[in-house]
Amino acid sequence: MELQEWTRIFKMKAMNLQQDHSWHLEFDESLVPDSPNSGWQQYIRNTSARFRCSACGRSWPSNRVMVVFHMRLTYGQGTVKVRRFRQNCKNCQAAPMENPSISSDNINILMENLVKKIRIKCYHEQLEKADRPFVNLDVKSPHEPAHCEACMAGICTRS
Repeated sequence: MELQEWTRIFKMKAMNLQQDHSWHLEFDESLVPDSPNSGWQQYIRNTSARFRCSACGRSWPSNRVMVVFHMRLTYGQGTVKVRRFRQNCKNCQAAPMENPSISSDNINILMENLVKKIRIKCYHEQLEKADRPFVNLDVKSPHEPAHCEACMAGICTRS
């Protein structure tokens, strides 16, 4: 299951953070972009993913998939909350929003970039700001803002 893969890869990447600190990752669909709770830091990242409509079975790729992270370190306990923004099918009436299916390569890149942001924002390390780019998918059709949860939230084009 993909969520377990996120957790496994995050644990692996976070092992290089301060030894006596423990970090964990949790998925939170209620995260609001640009509104982290007091004491929390935010990181927003774009990646690519595939989607599949649970109504008609149609699938489509997207290189405009937003992921929002809110992170906090208190008393040696680090928490990262993650929200993956969804899309829905342009062919179905009242299509449900579908979660993205992100490749292992891109989960690895997301987690590598996230741990770097933790080092900058929570440990105040001076690191270069550039993120490692994600692996693009071959997308034939234009992005559809009316079917993108991140567009509706006003964060879609951010990297």
